[in-house]
Amino acid sequence: MGIIQKYLLPKEVDFNHALKQQVDASRNCVLDLCLFCQKNDRNALKAILEDEHQSRALKRKNMHELLDVFITPYDKESIYRMITQLDWIALSVKHLAIELLSYKADCPEHYKNIFKMLAEMVEALDEAFNYLTQKELGKILSNIEIIYDHYDETTKYCALAAVKHLHEDETKVYLAHKEILNQLKEISKRIHTSANTLEDMAMKII
Repeated sequence: MGIIQKYLLPKEVDFNHALKQQVDASRNCVLDLCLFCQKNDRNALKAILEDEHQSRALKRKNMHELLDVFITPYDKESIYRMITQLDWIALSVKHLAIELLSYKADCPEHYKNIFKMLAEMVEALDEAFNYLTQKELGKILSNIEIIYDHYDETTKYCALAAVKHLHEDETKVYLAHKEILNQLKEISKRIHTSANTLEDMAMKII
């Protein structure tokens, strides 16, 4: 049977496991970013660069498997979108880490709600993905709803933070933090888009 499976049967890949590894790597990037905000620990920013390197390696591996396989548990377009969106989460976090290191910026107290939202969004995405293999549509949608709500909250908190800098800080500080806040919104958007893709995958198999 081993020879038949190797040479005659179509190759199969456990994409649930492969994508979960990539979800975990992207989640680690976001949580390291949140650790920086909680403790102003610049080593957490440097750890993000290693997290993103792992995420990028998993993205390349998963993309190669997708191109090489015939049978997939979900349609190939959905898997492709999930692979690329998870990579974008990690890449967006890396870009922000580079900016924070370059600006030598600390995390203001009024940013903590933004980072709290991001941590809860990525944890909800991770948990929702666990329910995918179990085909627990209700639990998946419940977690995705949390992500959608937090995406709106993140946008609101970023706007309030920008206004606070505009009123209280000099122009250079405001402009630097405006870029940082834009990157935070981008990370939130990428998690939101990944949730959209996960919802699409769930709908197609249930």
